[in-house]
Amino acid sequence: QVELVESGGGLVQAGGSLRLSCAASGRTSSTYAMAWFRQAPGKEREFVARIRKSTGGTYYADSLKGRFTISRDNAKNTVYLQMNSLKPEDTAVYYCAAATRTYYGSISSPDEYAYWGQGTQVTVSS
Repeated sequence: QVELVESGGGLVQAGGSLRLSCAASGRTSSTYAMAWFRQAPGKEREFVARIRKSTGGTYYADSLKGRFTISRDNAKNTVYLQMNSLKPEDTAVYYCAAATRTYYGSISSPDEYAYWGQGTQVTVSS
């Protein structure tokens, strides 16, 4: 089993930046890729970004490309999400997720990810 713990969320002004962290523990050797999702109140869970553990290759939601950057430190079993030029509409609970294999259907589907963290709240004030 893999445990994921997010941190770094909080309150930030519009236009500001924030860096989220996701620390993985347990059987981390089973993870193939890590991803970030977010969910605002009343909305469905939305894919943000994914990074492959071995190669560092990344994939982003089109709407967020250019503002958000995903990265990883394999030695620390940690993945990061750097968020710049934040907007009030970025307000959501941000979740870290782990896949144990390459995607079978849609890379952005929550069903592709076997493990999830509890989430960290990001609030962007206007």
